[in-house]
Amino acid sequence: MIMAATTQGNFHTATGRADTSGVLDDGRLGQPVRQGIIRAAAMAKESEEKARSRQHAKGKRTARERLELLFDEDTFDEMGRFVGADIGQGKPGSAVITGFGEVYGRKVAVYAQDFSVRGGTLGQAEGRKICRLMDMAIENGIPIVSLIDSGGARIQEGVAALTEYGHIFRKTCQASGYVPQISLILGPCAGGAVYCPALTDMIIMTKENSNMFVTGPDVVKAATGETISMEDLGGGNVHATLSGVAHYLGADEADAIDYARTVLAYLPSNSQQEPPTYAYASGHAEREASKRLASVVPDNERQPYDVLDVIRNIVDYGEFVQVHELFAPSAVVGFACLEGKPVGIVANQPLVQAGSLDVDSSEKIARFVRLCDAFNLPVITLVDTPGYKPGSGQEHAGIIRRGAKMIYAYANAQVPLVTVVLRKAFGGAYIVMGSKSIGADMNFAWPTSQIAVLGAQGAVNIIHRRDLQKANDEGEDVDALRKKLVTEYETTTVNANLSLEMGEIDAMIDPEQTRQAISESLLTFAGKRRHHLVDKHHGNQPL
Repeated sequence: MIMAATTQGNFHTATGRADTSGVLDDGRLGQPVRQGIIRAAAMAKESEEKARSRQHAKGKRTARERLELLFDEDTFDEMGRFVGADIGQGKPGSAVITGFGEVYGRKVAVYAQDFSVRGGTLGQAEGRKICRLMDMAIENGIPIVSLIDSGGARIQEGVAALTEYGHIFRKTCQASGYVPQISLILGPCAGGAVYCPALTDMIIMTKENSNMFVTGPDVVKAATGETISMEDLGGGNVHATLSGVAHYLGADEADAIDYARTVLAYLPSNSQQEPPTYAYASGHAEREASKRLASVVPDNERQPYDVLDVIRNIVDYGEFVQVHELFAPSAVVGFACLEGKPVGIVANQPLVQAGSLDVDSSEKIARFVRLCDAFNLPVITLVDTPGYKPGSGQEHAGIIRRGAKMIYAYANAQVPLVTVVLRKAFGGAYIVMGSKSIGADMNFAWPTSQIAVLGAQGAVNIIHRRDLQKANDEGEDVDALRKKLVTEYETTTVNANLSLEMGEIDAMIDPEQTRQAISESLLTFAGKRRHHLVDKHHGNQPL
């Protein structure tokens, strides 16, 4: 929006014309509008018309149309509309729009790259506008949203343009963990520019027109001889399913922007505040949902089920907002509310690889737990895993190094941590999935749950290897003996009673008590505060 002071007359945003009469709407006399203001208004109107014609032809919205979707109606206040412009020569301003608006009534800072102006490229004017916005957001503790649609660094400005990216990188790192930062990729994002969103808390892409890559298809072909399309190299689907770069894949721009608004609704404005709370009154629906939990998880430990059915029967209204839904599907992470208060949820997904942990799911969980811990969201962990995925592929992919990230995230988290073992928790996976020993505040287990170093079948094959071999040599029924030994192992070792007796499990609860147990635990630890055990600058997280 372009606004002129009342002493300078009126600007009609609908027509793009300025009233030069000096007569205000209420009949009072004001000073005539200067010609520069008139030219600026006309140039703004013409610029947006050009943007619509260019962007709509590509199936994309203009930067300003995207801002209308992001913010509550009539809440966006723009800063520096004509920075970098030459009004006298009719040259538009910079290729980025900056300002503040409201999302569900709370202030949010935004910068939106405008591809219709110099291809959305970034030069000194754009970089300085973005950094100024980020400084103001950090100073005032306001979330930052970036709408990316850019041709990258402005070649004509050379190193000066690259320098501005360096400044933005540094500001993003300074803001990290203090204010939420969300990036929406709504067009091209290539070269060094990809690290602007890569440093933020969440990246949202769209199925169409959204690309991210360090080196484009032409460079790849020249360097390696590989021929590949932009979509196959760095499209939204690739980054949402294979690389894990994108946390959400929107069906279109409206869906992507709506997801950003939804995520912001669960997060506080900054790390010094508590997440927003919402009015909620439990009733018949919650009681019925709790009863359904008794039949969701099969008795047979090898039979799969959808852990989303468990989550939706625990949280308010059954509403669960997944993060990284299409990536590393053997684990599920996302936001929900309990008694009107936002929480983060981590769960194994038995439908995929029996819920085992691998390199990707470990990083997925670690990143999400760190996000929740940074912004004061309690973490609820639902466990049903046979352990880590075995194989040379996982070892060579760095399961030791990458799996350690998950340990680091849980062990350093200082928000309330509540864990429920739904069915099985074996080996190292039991430890890292929010166990008491790694720092959880309250740990529960369902009555039929199994907790052990190894599953019964695997343990018997190792412990009783000689007994089974002897039975085979003597012509005895090996399968019958194995079954007997498995039953004994499950009775004496695998059941959760041992963990209960050791204090590693605080209580054995029936499935229908799960929501109540978690809610009461969160109420108990609502006053949990951060503390520093040792004086240090920071730890050396495995990366």
